Amino acid sequence: MRVLLVTPPMIQLNTPYPATAYLTGFLRLHAADLGLEVTQADASLSLFLRLFSAPLLTRMFNELHLRARSIGRRIAAPPSIAQFLAHAERYIDTVEPAIRFLQGRDPSLALRIVGRAFLPEGPRFKNLSPPPTAEHAARDEQLLSAFGALGSTEQARYLASLYVDDLADVWRDGIDPRFEFARYGERLASSAASFDPLYAALTSEPTLVDTTLDEITLELITAKQPDVVAVTAPFPGNVYGAFRMARGIRAAKLKTTLVLGGGWVNTELRALREPRVFDYFDYVTLDDGERPLLNLLTRLCGRRVPLVRTYVRRGTAVVFENDVTQHDVAQRDTGIPTYDGLALDQYVSLMEMLNPMHRLWSDGRWNKVTLAHGCYWKKCSFCDVSLDYIGRYDSPGTDMVMQRIRSLIAETGETGFHLVDEAAPPAGMRALAKRLIAEKLSITWWGNIRFEKAFTPELCGVLADAGCVAVSGGLEVASDRLLELMRKGVTVEQVARVTRAFTDAGIMVHAYLMYGFPTETAQDTIDALDRVRQLFAAGCIQSAYWHRFAATAHSPIGLHPKHYGITLRPPPNIMFAHNDLEFDDPVGADHDMLGSGLRKALYSYMHGVGLDEDVRMWFDPRGNGRRRGVRSGPRRSAAFAVPATTVPPDMIERCLA
Repeated sequence: MRVLLVTPPMIQLNTPYPATAYLTGFLRLHAADLGLEVTQADASLSLFLRLFSAPLLTRMFNELHLRARSIGRRIAAPPSIAQFLAHAERYIDTVEPAIRFLQGRDPSLALRIVGRAFLPEGPRFKNLSPPPTAEHAARDEQLLSAFGALGSTEQARYLASLYVDDLADVWRDGIDPRFEFARYGERLASSAASFDPLYAALTSEPTLVDTTLDEITLELITAKQPDVVAVTAPFPGNVYGAFRMARGIRAAKLKTTLVLGGGWVNTELRALREPRVFDYFDYVTLDDGERPLLNLLTRLCGRRVPLVRTYVRRGTAVVFENDVTQHDVAQRDTGIPTYDGLALDQYVSLMEMLNPMHRLWSDGRWNKVTLAHGCYWKKCSFCDVSLDYIGRYDSPGTDMVMQRIRSLIAETGETGFHLVDEAAPPAGMRALAKRLIAEKLSITWWGNIRFEKAFTPELCGVLADAGCVAVSGGLEVASDRLLELMRKGVTVEQVARVTRAFTDAGIMVHAYLMYGFPTETAQDTIDALDRVRQLFAAGCIQSAYWHRFAATAHSPIGLHPKHYGITLRPPPNIMFAHNDLEFDDPVGADHDMLGSGLRKALYSYMHGVGLDEDVRMWFDPRGNGRRRGVRSGPRRSAAFAVPATTVPPDMIERCLA
């Protein structure tokens, strides 16, 4: 039986998503017993490389050109499209060299790119100075400060990334508004109670992006001839791609069994009742894929075994089959992940931000490993602690982690690792670091943590000596009152001390933040921003991202909303996806208004801008904030309904004293 594991579009482009690698390694342990031939494919990368090629840019130009001629001058084209149409030949000539360069396969091209004459420069370059000419040879101050007099390769990668961003804007603005680098049709799958919007998109006139994915799907199944195709959908942004690929396989009228699983499925489809899903997939599995897939494949081989956490369609009804006596596979028994079959030299590293910590998500090839399944804390009130991926904690042990690390280095030739734990345990990180040091294994690694007090300066030093270069963790609301309400288990003072310990050890820190938490007032949000500003100014954190809070069905807040002072709105008739919950908060702060200012502030702080300014400047409705005259106290506050911060100006300094 030939089994193909697929990652559909769109997802990160710099490194493979780990789901298929882990499942391939696990299923190959059982290949001899069941007669399996297991392969994997990354259709997300395939679609990107196809779209960003000379033939597809030519097809895009022809479509946009015909459309522009039919419209005439009645409607002005967006800047991205106008730029592309005006310089299409140059884009077509340079796109493949630029992609090869971002794949690390043509490093000498950097010298031409930094000259600013090789690549056409569109709207994404607007914040840079014009390219130097014979009459104007001044260097761009932003590039000079970021890369210095040398650093031509890094500077070229940044410029090439802006160039690719310009082309992505053309694809989105001119061809398919659903397309982005790390997501494709995301809104179609974001807690969609009804399957209708997704079904309408799948059955409507295809875009050029759609037909390209259809072509890739047909090529893939023709080459692999799979009996079973298992598709992972970890995020809303690759659900449409998953169903689009399933549609293509069905259209080919092959006798192929189709299976859907992944992180998005695990959180969103726990109340699935929509029979039309099974026009595309034969089975939908929940939670860890090892046991459900193994039992399903065993049954497809003709043996009598029960299905585990699996939806099927019986007639017109959706049925959930599960045998609770069938236990999940222990982490120590899931085998060694493998990237065998994936084109590792084809992945593309993009440098879309100059901030060195923030760029780790899109830059570099990172092998993925975990120290443990689930979260050792599992108390945060906003988190899906009732679900398996958080609630069941299981560690394979340091010996197995080291075995996986050595195996992946041997297979890939890469020594960069990303710990993809929900929250890597301090004890596990210490044990791993000591083994790496003792066995003189040099790797570079980073991962997600909780800002535990266990991360002392001594431990941070050990982690740095073992190759840890960065950590990310949740500061969330930066308010002790709200941190206690969300049962985060940390305080702002503790976060300041821990993040400073990491920074002093030479380890970069990224903070996850949220706004709009239940009972959070505008004053809470402004004070949180000022604490974050002080953390940046004190060098405790180097990067951050602000998320809008969402109540979810599987979190303590969703399960017990009255404990958090909110009232859930009546849910719609749920047939398809269900996770995010609409609610009413009696506090009534204007979080939509605050969100824009929070994002502008963080972007600036990550570039070292505005760290000594009044935080209210970021909420100025007249534009980008005013550097002068913002300290006008009550008058300005009243004008923009944004309160002045009540945080002492030296709060973080006192925490660190």
